[in-house]
Amino acid sequence: MTESTLAETVFPDLASFGHDAWWLILGKSILIFAFLVLTVLVAILAERKIMARMQYRIGPNRVGWHGALQSLADGVKLALKEGMTPFSVDKALYFLAPVISVVPAIMAFAVIPMGPEVSVFGHRTPLQLTDLPIGVLYVLAMASIGVYGIILAGWSSGSTYPLLGALRSTAQVISYEIAMGLSFAAVFLLSTTMSTSEIVGGQVHHWYVLLLLPSFVIYAISMVGETNRAPFDLPEAEGELVGGFHTEYSSLKFAMFMLAEYINMATVSALATTLFLGGWQAPWPVSIWDGANSGWWPLLWFTIKMWMILFVFFWLRTTLPRLRYDQFMGLGWKVLIPFALGWVMVVAVIHEATRNASAWTSSLILAAAGIVVTIPLLIAIKRVISGGPASVKPPLPDPKKPFDPMAGGFPVPPLPGQVMPTDLLQIRRSAPKPSTAHPAEEAPHV
Repeated sequence: MTESTLAETVFPDLASFGHDAWWLILGKSILIFAFLVLTVLVAILAERKIMARMQYRIGPNRVGWHGALQSLADGVKLALKEGMTPFSVDKALYFLAPVISVVPAIMAFAVIPMGPEVSVFGHRTPLQLTDLPIGVLYVLAMASIGVYGIILAGWSSGSTYPLLGALRSTAQVISYEIAMGLSFAAVFLLSTTMSTSEIVGGQVHHWYVLLLLPSFVIYAISMVGETNRAPFDLPEAEGELVGGFHTEYSSLKFAMFMLAEYINMATVSALATTLFLGGWQAPWPVSIWDGANSGWWPLLWFTIKMWMILFVFFWLRTTLPRLRYDQFMGLGWKVLIPFALGWVMVVAVIHEATRNASAWTSSLILAAAGIVVTIPLLIAIKRVISGGPASVKPPLPDPKKPFDPMAGGFPVPPLPGQVMPTDLLQIRRSAPKPSTAHPAEEAPHV
């Protein structure tokens, strides 16, 4: 970024907030809500189009121009469907759970900076609703509250599979929010603030993805697990849990869970843009233009960066299978958390050791250390995902032992090395029968 560009760009700080008129605050809130709803509608359509393209299928192409109104039609269809409420549910929590999932997802976007100060009807105001000295922790808090909607949905449904999905979500949020918070700690050390607007201002010369590459990798994995997206969608695994925590939900309540999922995707993508990709600042070589970071142009750069990360969500869902639960939890506790904790210590040591050095020297040392730490991190991730109990071959069955396909009460096919018996009735007669006598009656006589 050139010196003239820096002179024209107004980087908001905490002193820039709290002075807006009530109509300006109301207008910002409405525009943020409209931005998120429009993002969800476009994301659903884009996901189906991208997945169809990657899998050599034809995506939505009937409703509207090339299927452009398919997302809106799906929303209307869900809203008009009959809402079924099982008899065994806890009605208060059952109806409250979707609301708890949606509201914090929308509220988290309040501290996301989307541009510098602009003029709106003669009033100077940042393109951000508000900011806090602990703005990033506020986003984490909203994400944690949203998980309670999933947990309460599984608990209040009064069914086995939703309860299992809720338990998985509980374990998931504990493990992956720890890793996510530790990845933020390195950003706090480098920027010396937790304010989102000031973190963007601290990336004028270097985006933090270049200096804190391990933190970005850990956050990128954690945000996929935090949003319950494939390949980490264990709380709603259709193969084993039917639909997971929202199995008993239908109509508009199910649509609210879907809305919360996509808004959370937009929020974590916007947070990744803010913390690691320079926020609303223009990328090089566009930043050479003097007016790239002034006016309303930064809103475009912010949206492009956010959609690049959203595209990765769609890409992962199309290409990667769902992880086993032991792999998923092992990745969080055995790899992400230890590496994140160790990387925070490395950043703290380098930051203190290069305090009197030039900014370029400390940046080069930090970037080199990040590359060195990222290599074993990626190796450890690969080992955890590719290993596990499934890689151990089970012992081969004894071919001399007769095989009874009905031993468990239902027919099963023979394993390799086993042969179907020719006289199944004879084998079942010769098999030892389980005793129904009391254990005390089977004691040998002295």
